This record gives sequence, C-alpha cells and structure tokens, in this order.
Amino acid sequence: MSLMTTARQLARFTGRTQMLTKCLATKMVHTETQNSATSGGERARFPGAQAAFVDKPLMSLPENSEPIPIYRAMNADGVFEDPAQDPNLSRETVQKMFRDMVLLNTMDKILYESQRQGRISFYMTNFGEEASHIGSAAALSPDDWVYGQYREAGVLVWRGFTISDFINQCYGNREDEGKGRQMPVHYGSKKLNFVTISSPLGTQIPQAVGAAYAFKRQPNNDRCVITYFGEGAASEGDAHAAFNFAATLDCPVILFCRNNGFAISTPSKEQYRGDGIAGRAAGYGIAALRFDGTDIFAVYNATKQAREYVLKHNKPIVLEAMQYRISHHSTSDDSSAYRPAEELEIWNTVEHPISKLKNYMKQRDWFNEEEEEKYVKAIRKQVLAQINQSEKIPKPDWREVFQDVYHEMPTHLKEQMKQMEEHVEKYKEHYPLNDFKN
Repeated sequence: MSLMTTARQLARFTGRTQMLTKCLATKMVHTETQNSATSGGERARFPGAQAAFVDKPLMSLPENSEPIPIYRAMNADGVFEDPAQDPNLSRETVQKMFRDMVLLNTMDKILYESQRQGRISFYMTNFGEEASHIGSAAALSPDDWVYGQYREAGVLVWRGFTISDFINQCYGNREDEGKGRQMPVHYGSKKLNFVTISSPLGTQIPQAVGAAYAFKRQPNNDRCVITYFGEGAASEGDAHAAFNFAATLDCPVILFCRNNGFAISTPSKEQYRGDGIAGRAAGYGIAALRFDGTDIFAVYNATKQAREYVLKHNKPIVLEAMQYRISHHSTSDDSSAYRPAEELEIWNTVEHPISKLKNYMKQRDWFNEEEEEKYVKAIRKQVLAQINQSEKIPKPDWREVFQDVYHEMPTHLKEQMKQMEEHVEKYKEHYPLNDFKN
C-alpha cells in the first residue's frame, strides 16, 4: 500500500471520527438541556419530521382535533358583531358588489331557461355562491391571474366581462373569444387575466401552482395566482399533487375551495371524512383560513389577507368558503332527488348572500328598492336582447378547428383540412353551412 493511499484512508477515518464526536456531543448537550424522554421533552431530529419523543404510543385520532373555525364578519341581518371587521368600503364599491351579484343572478335565470328551451346545449348557474365570486375578486389585483373551475362567472363580471361576452361564449358564435370550441360556461379572457376554463375536473389547480412559481421567479414580482375549485374536485389526484408542489416550491398561490356541500349529487359527508378541505392544509405544511362564503365581507377580508400573505412570504394558502349550492349542479342534474325543498328554502332566503348584503346596505341608507327593480328589468332586457342577437351571429369558420394548435400548421393538419374541405364540398347539402362564417 502506498503512502498516499494510507494518508487518504487516515483522513477519511479522522473525518468520520470528528463527525461522530460532534453528533454525540450535540446529543449529550441536547439531552442535558431538555427534560427527560418520559416527559416528552426530548425532540427527535429525523429528516422527515421533528417532534417530541414520548414513552407511550399516542394515537392521533381525528375526533380529538378541533375543527378549523369559520370566520364570519357580519350576520344574516347585515350587522357586524365586531365593527372592526367592517372593511369600510366606499358606497360605490359596495353598490358595485351588490349589482354585480344581481346581474349574475339575473343572467343565470335567463340562460338556464335558454338551455331548457333547447337554444344552448348546457349551462351551470351560480345561485347562492355569488358572494364568494365577487368578494374574492374585489380583494385581488386585476393583474393577478385566475384559474377557474366552472362556477366562477362572478369573478369575470367584476373584472369587466360583458353580457355579450358571456352569451356569445354560451352560443359559440364567431364573436366568442374561444371561437366556439368550448362547451358553454367555459369562459376565458386574456385581457382580464382569466385562464380559459377546461372540462377535466381539477386540472387547473396544478397549472395555477406552476404559474405562481413562474411569477415568483420574476424580479420584483407583485402578482399572485388564485385557483378556484369545489370540495369534490379536491378529491382528485391533481389537487393533492398541486398542494404538495405549492408547499415544497413555496408558490404565491391562493388555493380557493368553494365548499358548497355537494359534488354533483354526492353530499360532502360522502366525499371526505376529515375536517373539510382547509383541514388538509397542515398536512402539506400550508396555511389555511376558513370563512362564511355567504358573507361577502368575510370573503373580501379573508382573500385580501391571503393575498398579502402569499406575496409577502412566497407561500401558498388554502381558503375554504363554506356555502351552499342552491341551484342544480348543472342542467344535467336534478337536485330535488337528493335534498329536501325545506333545506333549499333557508339558503335561498335568510342565508342568501344577496339578502345579507342588501340588509347591510339598508342600514346605511344605500339601498333604493325602486332603483333596484329598474336595474333588474334593464338587465333582463339587455340579456334577452343579446340572446336574440347572439343566436343570429354565424358560427366560426369550421376550418378554424385546425388552427391555433401549432404556431405553424404542420403538413398532416393541412392534409386533414384539405380532405375535410373536399368532403364538405361533396356532401354540402347535408351540412348547415349557412350557419357558419364563410
């Protein structure tokens, strides 16, 4: 054995000895300065977790954990039990909140009937959840990105999506920003930083986390990302993957769960056994805040605080809005089959978010019944007129289905489009070509 080899082995042995000595010394000092192991004072230093040692097996049972409390700013009468929780928004802002909720509610009723009449293929209403949309949107910056699920139309209303924008999308005509390629209620707006909704449940959650991570890496970032999803979507694998990525990558993302009680026809009690969705946050190392989703000021205050938190610390947060889906899940659902009418009546009256905000405004003499009746009539008239107009607008050119897939259309798509053109020309009497843009 060479002298150099011997020296290397000695150096390795010396290094290991020093490391072992240091670890033992640390353990001795640690043990001396802590209480005994039997009292749970000594703390483990495993890479996977750090907690106190105990001398008896202690099983952690879910029934022994207190549920996360639900923050409420005002009661059903529009009264703040703690006046300090009133965000003291201007009269103009509160009136916009109220009228945006009324606009959404009115438009929903007419478009729902439009589907029942066979004029559009599908629709989803937002009854009972208007406050979680408007309250959260008001607390965000217009530059913040939004990844919606399918029941966040109020966020778009707040940001300026027009009645014509909504109806053209539902009718899939050439004025639709999505060029008629999506199902109704799958909205999107680049100028409003609202990423187009997609049908697969939960896919928007990891996408939002990725966008937030990209924002974090930009110098002097002042934008966050918010993603909305229901408690049913939180059962998807995408949700769990997104929670873990958001936590480990420290992403400035607000994970906003609309817990409305039902995943289509499945009640929440059959969806999960734990403490809702906010209760999962601690397991991923994420902050959480739960609040009354029918109280627009609780939603506003919670979202505002969440936005400040994620941007200051570059960390995610789970928000859980506790509310009730008054409507059917969609036009493909009949909720009367799985819940009583008496239950609906409560949530559609005293617990309705529009009623609560109306009571708040009445106390401040900000509400005029006659003016609101005129406003509702005007909105109805505008929606009905837009439907009549949107129905007459031709569908996009069918060739556009081949476009926007690649930056430059590849050869195989060009060949397919040519084959389709030849087919349509040959059998044009079988296709409603007059309904499409030439």
